[in-house]
Amino acid sequence: MSEPDDTPEPPAQALEPAAGAHALRRGWIVPAIIGSGLLMQTLNATVITNALPAMAEAFGVDPLRLNLAITMYLLASAVFLPVSGWAADRFGAKRIFMAAMVLYALSSAACGFAQTLPQLLAARFLQGMAGAMMGPVGRLVLLRTTPKSELVGAMSVLTMPALLGPVIGPVIGGAIVTFADWRWIFFMNLPVAIAGVALVRAFVPNVKEQAVSPIDGLGILLTGVGLAALIFGFENLGRSFLPPGVVAGLFIGGFLSLGLYWRHARGNPHAIIDLSIFRLPTFQAATVGGAFMRVAMGANPFLLAMLLQVGFGLSAFAAGTMTFISAVGALLMKTTAPPILRRFGFRTVLLANALVVAASFAAYGLFRPGTPHWIIMSVLAVGGFFRSLQFTSLNGMAYAEVGQDRMSRASTTASMVQQLVQSIGIGLAAALLHFLMRARGDATLTWQAVSPAFPIVGAITLVSALWFVRLPRDAGDEMNARRP
Repeated sequence: MSEPDDTPEPPAQALEPAAGAHALRRGWIVPAIIGSGLLMQTLNATVITNALPAMAEAFGVDPLRLNLAITMYLLASAVFLPVSGWAADRFGAKRIFMAAMVLYALSSAACGFAQTLPQLLAARFLQGMAGAMMGPVGRLVLLRTTPKSELVGAMSVLTMPALLGPVIGPVIGGAIVTFADWRWIFFMNLPVAIAGVALVRAFVPNVKEQAVSPIDGLGILLTGVGLAALIFGFENLGRSFLPPGVVAGLFIGGFLSLGLYWRHARGNPHAIIDLSIFRLPTFQAATVGGAFMRVAMGANPFLLAMLLQVGFGLSAFAAGTMTFISAVGALLMKTTAPPILRRFGFRTVLLANALVVAASFAAYGLFRPGTPHWIIMSVLAVGGFFRSLQFTSLNGMAYAEVGQDRMSRASTTASMVQQLVQSIGIGLAAALLHFLMRARGDATLTWQAVSPAFPIVGAITLVSALWFVRLPRDAGDEMNARRP
């Protein structure tokens, strides 16, 4: 038996700074660092759309063919998303996250130096592969290093940088294409990645590797093919880029592959995606119910761009500058979401806020060419505020009942669903505008055809309430350190 330690204990005051520093690192520094990686993804995904015409001119191809640059990224993400959780368990989440950031930076540089379209597509595929590993693995690092009672606040900080991407992307993309060279869209990722890797090494704790299941090769193949086919199908829905028969074949093949995976995964303890996790009420409500909210979020940027630029005749730079205000509302909510959830609980907030979010989407349909810009910006700011509360609640509640041994699969599954429904939202928006144009007999897109799409999208978000209403009143209270 060891002898007792005679070293006097430090006074309580001496312990407080260290504890405070640890809490600061866990609550703000680590989530913000991981969020910087997500910022690269969301920013790059939005700025590239403004650069497509300039890129097409540089490569000497039709601008419509440059849609392949976006599609290749989505396809690579779909293929490699299922394996991200297994890789984090096998090699360590921190190590995989840093490797993904390095690969994302290198592939971004390759995109910037590409001289031909095939070179660009190959680099975009590598970028999509790195992005597939970065998102869920970064979230996994946070899930494994943060107590559940602090997770909502940490998730709020994590998503702050990522929220900026879709909002400031059109502004930055328009400025780069207008005043510089489109290649800087990709080069601007390099300093972010270098700083991110250095900060991860210095501040992010080394997450212990988990017990690793054998690699599920068949499951990876089936989920990868299924997700890729569905995402490619939804990306081309209503756009007339592919023949209708090909699009229908993509949907049939995608659903067939996922159906075969469901059969393969039943009773298989080593399946790459654990379908039994959907039996957890909080995860099911956040992922399946929340999917209807995310469909609307996928459709919203596309619809707003069509309304403001095509319908109202604003330039891409002017429209992007106007929608920037929604980021202010979203960031303000990130600081107030934890106390709101502690006061009212997940179920009450999700149900009440679903009505507010639906109303905010419907309000966008009231915009007219003569509507003062300050009114449009005010409504967009309010909408961003309450949508941010909804997604903070969904992201936090999803992991309330998930044990540490299932965190990697839960994070991967949530990321897969989010990416799929985002593509559904974009495809739905394109198909909806096509239908509304046909119904009006318009030959070209007008604001009168775009406006009715917003209340339709708002109504879709209300479907999520069917899952929220079935939650117990104390659902996820552990995540908020909430007491009745």
